[in-house]
Amino acid sequence: MRCHLPSPSRLATTHHHLTHRHFTVLALESSADDTCAAVVTSSGNILSNIVLKQNDVHAPFGGIHPYRAVQAHQRNMPIAVQRALKDARISVLDVDGIAFTRGPGMTGCLGIGSSAAKTLAAALNKPLVGVHHMQAHALTPILTSAPNPPKFPFLTLLISGGHTLLLLAISVTQFRILATTPDESIGRVFDKVSRLLALPWSAKGPGASLEDFVAASPVEDNLAPSMPRTMPGVLTFSFTGLHSAVERFVTARGGVEALDIPTRRAVASGFQRAAFNQLEEKLTLALSWCRDRGLGVKHLVVSGGVASNSYLRERLRAFVLDLECSQDSVSLIFPPAELCTDNAVMIAWASMHRFVARDTDDYAIMIRPKWCVQDLMGG
Repeated sequence: MRCHLPSPSRLATTHHHLTHRHFTVLALESSADDTCAAVVTSSGNILSNIVLKQNDVHAPFGGIHPYRAVQAHQRNMPIAVQRALKDARISVLDVDGIAFTRGPGMTGCLGIGSSAAKTLAAALNKPLVGVHHMQAHALTPILTSAPNPPKFPFLTLLISGGHTLLLLAISVTQFRILATTPDESIGRVFDKVSRLLALPWSAKGPGASLEDFVAASPVEDNLAPSMPRTMPGVLTFSFTGLHSAVERFVTARGGVEALDIPTRRAVASGFQRAAFNQLEEKLTLALSWCRDRGLGVKHLVVSGGVASNSYLRERLRAFVLDLECSQDSVSLIFPPAELCTDNAVMIAWASMHRFVARDTDDYAIMIRPKWCVQDLMGG
């Protein structure tokens, strides 16, 4: 897959004062349960994108098993790197720099990618850049939305198994958190509800299984439990209440084994609808916050694994259409579905402005499992 960016002058505008020189990055991503490697160039060409899933490893545990995830990364990382170079049709000697996910993420998993990247960079005498995972998600549309990439400042909704963040992206390195969750991420709750309903994992994981289950047949909404509306009017996410509502419903009826398929589908549909209602409500509040401060936000970027949900994409397209006659009208941007979930393409692209500006990291750089995106400029 090759994706082209605008001209070098547009790149310089986006990434500030960059020198115009061709640069090829080999990037590694291993922050959770996907082992990823990719080769991307400074001109915006995606030469390869390898993602090795671990679903078969974790399905028996109902979620990511940290030790098994590390073991799988150890097995898969050499394979991912080899395939990335092969698909790109280049030698490792043709790589100009090595990038990796520095954080946030699972400590053991991050360590595999970090060690591999640092070893490669040191052995090849190549520059190294450690990347913030959420920054990478936020910047992906600048790579994939040519010729009309989002312009700073823009809103970005990052929704995944590990994160639920609504950010104001001010520049490639400056982000302000407008909303997050004090409890569980939306993706994690999707996974938990999927397990409560005993849905078999799909190739894309338990959250995707729930989406597929709801879409497989018409839903009898009268069978669904009532779902709470969480923190109305407050710019904060919370999905634990939805999880609890499903758990209470299932338990009160004698467990999932006592529920027929139409009832389980109605529960899954009601949960999914309520979760996405909350996203829309908080987006409305965030747009009003930006308007009241005269920020001139014209783009809304939605990324992270949950952003690959087709029903959510339909909902948000309708949401944006409803805004067209209001003061909060924005353009909606989704990366391609394969670049919403964890991948190394986004890591390569988020590192590019630093490589081209020769702002790189020491080989002794340490991972940061806990790393707030607002602290990004502090290193």
